[in-house]
Amino acid sequence: MRPAIVQEQKLQLKMNQSLIQAIHLLQYSGIEVVEYIKEIAKENPLIEEVNFDYEISSFKQANPNETPIGEINQAEMTMYEHLKSQLYSIDVPDDLRQTVLFGIDSLNEDGYLDIEMEVWAEQCDKTADQVEEALRWIQMLEPKGVGARSLQECILLQLPDHEPFLPELLTDHLAWVADENITEIGDYFHVSEDEAEEIVRQIQSCHPKPGQIISIKNTEYIIPEAYIYEEDGNWKISFYKWHSPTIKINESYRNLRVDEKQAADFLKEKSNQVSWLKQAIQFRGSTLEKVIEKIVEKQRMYFEHGAFMLQPLTLKEIAAELDMHISTVSRAITNKYVQTKTGIIPLKFFLQPGVKQKNGQQTASFVIKQLIAELIKNEDKQKPLSDQTIKNRLLEEFGIRVARRTVMKYREQLGIPASTKRR
Repeated sequence: MRPAIVQEQKLQLKMNQSLIQAIHLLQYSGIEVVEYIKEIAKENPLIEEVNFDYEISSFKQANPNETPIGEINQAEMTMYEHLKSQLYSIDVPDDLRQTVLFGIDSLNEDGYLDIEMEVWAEQCDKTADQVEEALRWIQMLEPKGVGARSLQECILLQLPDHEPFLPELLTDHLAWVADENITEIGDYFHVSEDEAEEIVRQIQSCHPKPGQIISIKNTEYIIPEAYIYEEDGNWKISFYKWHSPTIKINESYRNLRVDEKQAADFLKEKSNQVSWLKQAIQFRGSTLEKVIEKIVEKQRMYFEHGAFMLQPLTLKEIAAELDMHISTVSRAITNKYVQTKTGIIPLKFFLQPGVKQKNGQQTASFVIKQLIAELIKNEDKQKPLSDQTIKNRLLEEFGIRVARRTVMKYREQLGIPASTKRR
């Protein structure tokens, strides 16, 4: 076959720089967009300032140079510092102190020993017996359970006066504890059901990750994109300015005449970067506005009457009505929140799957879960409602038809045990 030159037309979808950046920014929250622009500004001399609404300061300390009275002398300690500070109150032998300190530094954030005993001994030039003793000193510290090498050991450290059979129960039959299989535990270890129930209760009271009790908790601020409110019978949306920050250009660079090609190319590149960024911010803002407006339109009953009127709504439905791709809508609602009269709510909350009824209508799964929770909350504690009974009452009292297995699934998702375990 002879080679030949063939002319062929092909249609290809190519994304330009601004579209790539727009998709990238769409998944950011408003505050993350501001921080992103500030990072770019460090390398782009054309960006003089990022303007956004300083109302955001209401979420943070008004004067960073002024320490609130409640915070004076309240230095936060890490888990490691907290444990080491306790060593001053116990009589650790001098020849083991450094080994104990090494052991504390070898704990993970949950408080478990994160190093092999042999490696510990080698690193500190100690015998196996000496590092075992050092570990016992660590396991004497508060909270109880730190220094454990397994979940079983962690529980045993928290229950020093435990039943003789507890180690075997935790090692070989932990599933019985998880399932609260009181009868099986009682029969196997020859104890009464009351005794078996008490040991399960004690195990459940133990903290599986004791290190987290004394770990520093970082405060995370949730900043809403918009405020949804009612005015004259209409539901309105007010977008905060950090939702679409503006970029102020340094005019001295823009009007600068540069003769050198390298400098001119640099300024052109940075100018293009600002143009792309502005387009990306505009795309993000308009997309998010359309999505939130559609959510408010579809969930009007929720805003007027509360959680029990939440309507089924899907990404596919919003995407179809806005003529957008599902992935675009998904990015738009990810990690985004709105302020309402009932508090700050994630946008994802308003997207709920539905359960179809005989009349063709759908009921949001969230509503069904809330009704199940209410029925169980008000049940006779001596005669807990079975899943079948809940199914029947949902139909009789609310006209909601669901399968018993659906009731069971939603109950489990709510973290509510079966009726046999709610007595």
